[in-house]
Amino acid sequence: MKIADLITWFEEWANPAWCESWDNCGWQIEPGVLQEKARVLVCLTPTLAVMEEAIAENANLIFAHHPLIFHPLKSLRTGEAIAEMVRSAFTHNIGIYTAHTNFDQVQDGTADVLAQILELKEVTPIELTQGGLGYGRVGLLEPFLTLQELLATIQTRLAPPNLIFSPTADLQQTISRVAVLGGSGASYISAVAKTGAQAYLTSDCKFHQFQESRDCNLILIDAGHYATERPACDRLVQKFQSLNLDWVQLSQKDEDFRQFFA
Repeated sequence: MKIADLITWFEEWANPAWCESWDNCGWQIEPGVLQEKARVLVCLTPTLAVMEEAIAENANLIFAHHPLIFHPLKSLRTGEAIAEMVRSAFTHNIGIYTAHTNFDQVQDGTADVLAQILELKEVTPIELTQGGLGYGRVGLLEPFLTLQELLATIQTRLAPPNLIFSPTADLQQTISRVAVLGGSGASYISAVAKTGAQAYLTSDCKFHQFQESRDCNLILIDAGHYATERPACDRLVQKFQSLNLDWVQLSQKDEDFRQFFA
């Protein structure tokens, strides 16, 4: 499959027109690779380490969740990360394509994959957007779990380096309804509270957002940005593999940009 055909297939599933006005979905750099057979390296975040990996693997497309170019650039200077990514992309003929908030909304996107990992049933979006799509997912645990069992399940299945949750007096309380949203989802706390969810798995939550959650009688669980979104990249690789591409692989140089001192 040519890169142009792969992108056409993907955009029929996750239209970049669905991305938010503040976002930057679609082509970040297209150095003239559209007619080449797709050799794809999938990652969460396009970095210099991922670019070096793509060069070593003879890939011609980095397919990322996070945009390389997020804010309007005022300059490109030697030694700056984005400038070096651009230089490498054109030197080695490697395109960079991003699926961000459009990929968050669709079936089998970031939110759906989290819901599937927790085996939630009767799943619906936290907030509807268009055509039955939406941000986040909320559903039922079957069987119900205690809070301690839910936290242990998240730790086992997502392997976050640090798992933060709202203070509670009873780890043995029964949890039946859970909401999930990969990446930075604290802005949806009030929306989640209206769904009847007892616990909300997301990331990048601040001190006072834990307070807000507590005041909404909602258990907030922060597993980190990387841990909550990286599984969707793995699912994307599986989908690409079903298309019989020339080569596709999940990046091994993708990074969680946080490290915790033991």
